[in-house]
Amino acid sequence: MPQTLGIVGTGYVGLVTGTCFAESGNRVICVDIDEKKVNDLRQGIMPIFEPGLEHLLERNIKNGRLTFTTDLNEAVEKSSVLFLCLPTPPDEDGSADLQYVLGVAKDAATIIKEKDIRDFKVFVNKSTVPVQTAEKVTAIVRNAAPEYPIAVVSNPEFLREGFAVEDFMKPDRIVVGASDERAISIMRDLYEPFVRSGNPIFFMDEKSAEITKYAANCYLAMRISFMNELSYYCEQVGADIEQIRMGIGSDSRIGKRFLFAGLGYGGSCFPKDVKALIHSTDAANTPLGLVKAAEEANYRQSDRFFEKIQKRFDTLEGKRFALWGLAFKPNTDDTREAPAFRLIQRLLDAGANITAYDPEAMENTKRFFGDRVQYAVDSMECLNDTDALIIATEWNEFRSPDFEAVKKSLRLPIIFDGRNLFDPDDMDNRGLEYYSIGRRTVTA
Repeated sequence: MPQTLGIVGTGYVGLVTGTCFAESGNRVICVDIDEKKVNDLRQGIMPIFEPGLEHLLERNIKNGRLTFTTDLNEAVEKSSVLFLCLPTPPDEDGSADLQYVLGVAKDAATIIKEKDIRDFKVFVNKSTVPVQTAEKVTAIVRNAAPEYPIAVVSNPEFLREGFAVEDFMKPDRIVVGASDERAISIMRDLYEPFVRSGNPIFFMDEKSAEITKYAANCYLAMRISFMNELSYYCEQVGADIEQIRMGIGSDSRIGKRFLFAGLGYGGSCFPKDVKALIHSTDAANTPLGLVKAAEEANYRQSDRFFEKIQKRFDTLEGKRFALWGLAFKPNTDDTREAPAFRLIQRLLDAGANITAYDPEAMENTKRFFGDRVQYAVDSMECLNDTDALIIATEWNEFRSPDFEAVKKSLRLPIIFDGRNLFDPDDMDNRGLEYYSIGRRTVTA
């Protein structure tokens, strides 16, 4: 049965969650304190790039199932379930900052008490939060609105940027941490339309649900860092990380995903969640050495790639590099913790100049680097008057360039490929000097 849902926060998770729930027939009220953002969303203007989302957003606004407001009161009064989709940025010590989650929970509970709303409400932690956050939210709610029927649920998201709509509409699994039977029934009804093919909804205790999210992201980060560490060994002994990836990925116990060597992981989830789990496990005197090693390896990887570039040239002072790719991964405009940014900063510090191009992430890059970086209108213009090409993000449009045009545009026929897009033998045949990760170098 369709329900009225409140979504607090229209960031990446909130916007995808709200739009997809509306698409399944629910009435959704999205709340945000940013008036401009709310006004833009009412007009169907997207604040993020996410394939497939804009179409769903426009359709559900048009049919009246999806609305946007700055008024938390409206969402609390009208909704049966309130999803807290709020930022949990890392503090200086790496712990997750819960001020937004706890603050909104308190405000919402206060509204319930002040308006004497006796209907059963479910507060859902959709944000990525450390273990015992549900307990903290519950304590705040009970203190602000004692004797009012409010249940707190942990429901972590598992959305991949670039595939978020698909992941929400056809999830591998749904994880719900809850102890209240009424809340469990409501959450089951909400999610059953998305798992008709038989994928599971796992109901568990709140703490286990909270840890599940961190464990999933940190394990994937470890896979990436393992391959990146192994790639350096491959370079030293003359092995090929791509052949090794295929060899181990065909093992059903391991699988093929998250085994690509590259510049390291980035984005809004992996770096933050790795730091948060390290902090939480250290605080419990149960440190996770493997996760710490994964984080250290991730930052080493971009440094090693920078050293390849530095070693090739006598000096980087005054050199100009073309950089393809700024987002932390393809199919998103998200540049948070992007490996490209770490590489750009190292190059700028060494006196180099950068001309950059990305299909979607240019504006976010301009907000960060400003005029310290030049920006091209397309990938080929980016090459003009540059000493070498650096590839930092594996966008599809970079996979099959006109190599003759690339050679003619560059001052030197050199490619530094941070995503292993091309085959070293092919680069050799084309007369290109080619540096990649965990594979042989092609020199002139």
